[in-house]
Amino acid sequence: MNIIKLEEMLKQFYNEDIGDGDLSSELIFTADQKGSFSFYAKESGIFCGALIIEHGFRLLDSSMEITLRKKDGDAVNSGDVLAVVEGPLQKLLIGERVILNLIQRMSAIATAANLAVCKITGTGAKICDTRKTIPGLRMLDKYAVRVGGAFNHRSGLYDAIMLKDNHIAFAGGITKAVQAARSKIGHTVKIEVEIETKDQLEEAIAAGADIIMFDNRTPEEIRTWLPTVPAHIATEASGGITLENIYTYADSGIQWISLGALTHSVKVFDISALVQMKGEHPLVNN
Repeated sequence: MNIIKLEEMLKQFYNEDIGDGDLSSELIFTADQKGSFSFYAKESGIFCGALIIEHGFRLLDSSMEITLRKKDGDAVNSGDVLAVVEGPLQKLLIGERVILNLIQRMSAIATAANLAVCKITGTGAKICDTRKTIPGLRMLDKYAVRVGGAFNHRSGLYDAIMLKDNHIAFAGGITKAVQAARSKIGHTVKIEVEIETKDQLEEAIAAGADIIMFDNRTPEEIRTWLPTVPAHIATEASGGITLENIYTYADSGIQWISLGALTHSVKVFDISALVQMKGEHPLVNN
């Protein structure tokens, strides 16, 4: 992960939340009061967000003492302590919500990605994400997908060409769209074409697509059409794929399965922060 970009993001998030200051913490506690937070999981899954805890709290106060009990990608159970952070009480309380919001979302994505990967064990397929991320959080969302054991699709509109139905319609067909793109790109940029019919599949192959996405096709259709695709063209399935039917898609012979649900509809992973004043005994043990 790009640490410079991460810290810039965290500063923006703090700016939004803190504004001119934390009226609650700064009016009740003095700047020299110390305490600690124990972050702990309240469900089982995959933890993701160690860098958020480390850099997030140290941006608020460089003297923060941070002990990570779990690293990104670790499986955790309910009650497990993830990290302990010690430092100025005001700063702990100021950073709490922003940091919790981020690590809850990232752990949820990592957990969802890991579950999808486990569901297709034994097949030759791989799971990847999509661009269906929260604006402003794409770097974190896609990092969490990798932590969960899945892969990233393109990072944005800038690093690969993906010709969807609207591109194809405006261009006047798959062949014209691929030819127009191919004539203006270098050899390192790949072209992916979305298809929905057997005729479109054949046209995409003839046009020289590098990747063909089978959009909203059934596993049976994919299995039947795949022998048509030359070995040098990568294949991907997307649309209508759930954890209940994902194995059937993976077993069809497809190489990649892209899941927007990994990032656009996850339920946050339940994590809490327990306060401990300096000198008190820990409230949670790992």
